[in-house]
Amino acid sequence: MEVGTKRRKISPEEHKKAAELEEFLFGTGADGLEGFGKEGEQAVEDSIANLVNEAGNEAEDDSFDPDDLGNLVFEDRTGLSSMAELDGRGDQAAEGATARQASAGQAGPSGRRKPVWDDPDDAQARINISGRNRLRKLRVHEAEAVLSGPDYEERLREQHAKLHPRTSWARKGRKQKKPIGDGIDADAAAEDLLQGAGPLLGKSAKLPMGRIELTRVKDANHEEPSRAVVQSVQFHPSGQLLLTAGFDKHLRFFQADGATNAKVQSVFLEDMPIHQAAFCRGGSQAVVAGRRKFFYIFDLGAAKVERISGIFGRDERSLESFVTCPTPAADPLIAFLGRDGCIPLVSLTSRQAVGSLKMSGTAKTAAFSADGQQLITSGGDGIIHTWDMRTRRCLGRAVDEGCLACSALALSPTGTLQASGSSSGVVNIYANQSSPLSQGTIDTGAAPTPAATASPIRSLLNLTTTIDSIAFGPDSQVLAMASRMKRNALRLVHLPSMTVFQNWPTAQTPLHYVHSLAFSPGGGMLAVGNARGKVLLYRLHHYPSI
Repeated sequence: MEVGTKRRKISPEEHKKAAELEEFLFGTGADGLEGFGKEGEQAVEDSIANLVNEAGNEAEDDSFDPDDLGNLVFEDRTGLSSMAELDGRGDQAAEGATARQASAGQAGPSGRRKPVWDDPDDAQARINISGRNRLRKLRVHEAEAVLSGPDYEERLREQHAKLHPRTSWARKGRKQKKPIGDGIDADAAAEDLLQGAGPLLGKSAKLPMGRIELTRVKDANHEEPSRAVVQSVQFHPSGQLLLTAGFDKHLRFFQADGATNAKVQSVFLEDMPIHQAAFCRGGSQAVVAGRRKFFYIFDLGAAKVERISGIFGRDERSLESFVTCPTPAADPLIAFLGRDGCIPLVSLTSRQAVGSLKMSGTAKTAAFSADGQQLITSGGDGIIHTWDMRTRRCLGRAVDEGCLACSALALSPTGTLQASGSSSGVVNIYANQSSPLSQGTIDTGAAPTPAATASPIRSLLNLTTTIDSIAFGPDSQVLAMASRMKRNALRLVHLPSMTVFQNWPTAQTPLHYVHSLAFSPGGGMLAVGNARGKVLLYRLHHYPSI
């Protein structure tokens, strides 16, 4: 007997069945087993015994092959005549079960599906939402203090829907579009599809007016906050790198991604409290200046600081205010705002003065155009001068309407708009055809002529103190304006409608005293530097990229 083979004794009934099987297979007489002889008979008996033993072993085994059930015929007790009919009934039962599950998954009036798992203790939980500052926003009225577990969950869902309304496409029950087929215009369907595919095509849609969707993310300088006022913030032209500088004599760079905002580098300038810092040469260098006769240039690639000892031929006691050419030209310039209306121009290549501009009054603010070919300046007399940087001549002068002293200037990246802020808190916005460039008096080099008065397309009176910061968004759809003289004095303007967004900032927005602000190149981030040394970072959801 082979190892592992179990043999059992054959009962008389099984022997009888084996004999019948033998007769059925081989017959009797000469054509049957008699023709095999004794050895053949013994071999057949052994084969039959083995078959019976294997049948017994299979009977004792619990496993089975589903393929062997295909041709089984059942008793009439189930009402099924074959396995095929059972399969058909099973499919119908499965479809019914699926329908029941779908109907059971719809919950109540809210329309949300039932959760897979529900904790009965949630109904007994009590949450005090008035005791924590982060939960007070969930209150419907001021006297509300305690919520039950289900009510707390519902308030959190409502708050999430307010902060992230763009998730509405995932809501159940949204109307499905008809597939393209008979009676459907393929061109119209494609146009309808492209209207909602702005992020995929790299083009942002029009910014809606009235309310702006934004969320505060982790502070840009949370790893190393400034120990003094943040005087300057600026995004690198190519992406996520953010520059910050202030009176603590530190120039810092952060990777402003909104998640970790890791610090990249920090430079300490022992002899200069920084009043202003800005990128230049396409972002490869940064100019740093303060209330000193000299200034610094920091090379980002070489991590090297170079001190420039003043401007030759000019006895300037302070170089704290300047503007840099935004384009990576072969010989970019820095325009410093000097004394007596003089604007020295310094080459970043030779580090020497290459010219100067002279305006009426004092020079308080300036801004380059996006292509670097024009410069606008203004100051204490409220007259805006427009300069051609190729010929170094004044193209025109115009009085900013209602402005006693101009304190801030900005040109839109698209070149279609110009904004000016005054010491009284008024911000005037000019279109290209009504800007001081086109309506101002042309300087022909003869006797000076009176400056014309430019008419703005909109005057914004939302702030009442001196405007210190103005910045356009990269697509010229939004404008930020701020004053450091009053707490939380920052407003965002919807430029297509020339209206101020109503929902932000609120009385609870912790802006503090705003000293600097900047938009990211993609428009998705707004950085705000304040007097506490923090750089607040806000994510604008309308723009898909940072």
